[in-house]
Amino acid sequence: MKKNSCIYITNILLFFPALLFAQTSADTTTSFTIKQSIAFALKNQPLLKQAIVDEQINERDINIGLSGWLPQINSSSSMQHYFQRPTGAAAGNGTGQNLAIAHNVSSLGVTASQALYNNDVVLASKASKYSRLYYQQNTESNKIDLASDVSTAFYDVLLSQRQLDIIKEDILRLRRSLKDATARYQAGVVDKTDYKQATISLNNALASHKQTEEAIKSKTAYLKQVMGYDPARRLVLQYDSARLQAEAVIDTNEIINYSNRIEYRLLETSKNLQNLNVQYYKWGFLPSLSATGGYSLAYFNDSFSKLYSANFPTSYVGLSLTFPIFTGTKRLQNLAKARLQVQRTDLDIENTRNAINTQYAQALASYKSNYTNWQVLSENVQLAKDVYKVVDLQYREGIKTYLDVIVSQADLRTAELNYYNALFQLLSSKIDLQRALGTLQAE
Repeated sequence: MKKNSCIYITNILLFFPALLFAQTSADTTTSFTIKQSIAFALKNQPLLKQAIVDEQINERDINIGLSGWLPQINSSSSMQHYFQRPTGAAAGNGTGQNLAIAHNVSSLGVTASQALYNNDVVLASKASKYSRLYYQQNTESNKIDLASDVSTAFYDVLLSQRQLDIIKEDILRLRRSLKDATARYQAGVVDKTDYKQATISLNNALASHKQTEEAIKSKTAYLKQVMGYDPARRLVLQYDSARLQAEAVIDTNEIINYSNRIEYRLLETSKNLQNLNVQYYKWGFLPSLSATGGYSLAYFNDSFSKLYSANFPTSYVGLSLTFPIFTGTKRLQNLAKARLQVQRTDLDIENTRNAINTQYAQALASYKSNYTNWQVLSENVQLAKDVYKVVDLQYREGIKTYLDVIVSQADLRTAELNYYNALFQLLSSKIDLQRALGTLQAE
């Protein structure tokens, strides 16, 4: 009995720390600033990881294409047994002779070739630079999209959390007002209208509280998704109001530069690749030249057991020239198609420039409008607080009606909500403006 008890206690001592650690790990809460959220997303977002894998796949494709410059070596072997020996005719001294081949024939050999010029391999060599650049730019584009999505989702959650804080403060004021109104009604100072109005306002605030709480859960789930964060773990956002206000300001006099936009650079790289296709089909009439060589051993014998007793070696070197004479106008059609693709990309570039101008104008107008709105509403908050304090004091003194208190409370709540809406709209419009300028940094 003592032995079993010792074993039981030992198991508890061994496994309890592990269980405790597992529980702690599952319940851990991680706090993130906006920069930390973006950094986390750049390491863990599956879509960005896919873009990085695409880069690696493209690197393998480049190596596959360039492998044509390396020597190609092949080996071959064969063995045949003839039931009826084949014969061949040979000329000797003007008299034909029939030569019979042995019943058993075998050969072992190796051949090698080295490309000296090949249009396909030349294209692979020239395209490797632009192909690698294209996939790097594609990854950069994904990073910029990710930074924009994470920032917008981060601000969206913060806005809802701040709205919830304002509603909580409003609920505290309404509870106090309801208590005062009920006491004044019971004292016979006022009729029951005041505390009923207070009850209605409190119920509306409680409903808004629940609605905002659920909205935060939904928006946090989306933020976790774009970050690549574990949905089961709790996420806490860190922010500094003063710093957010400082970061909301951006220079609106910056001149747009198309080359800063990753979409524009992707189109330019795509055009360079298409120009290489034009050159490929343009010079498709050139021959392919390669050096070849081989070495083989031949074995002949009527007796299978003695087949490999003697061999007859053969070796050679030479050049192989393949010249396309007529391909049914296939090369000309491909050349015309490649030129049309370049022309189409030029139109894409022109259309993208126009779209960038429009995006910039819209983003700049939205930012300036939100900035002015934010400045105006920041003053309203302090004014609404002062009005509420005065009206609430006058109500307690019996000068103002409770309706005036409700109106001042509603004005204060609206002013605070409008202020934070304006602030986070300004931050979001700043991101849009940076994207339009091509200055949004992912890292």
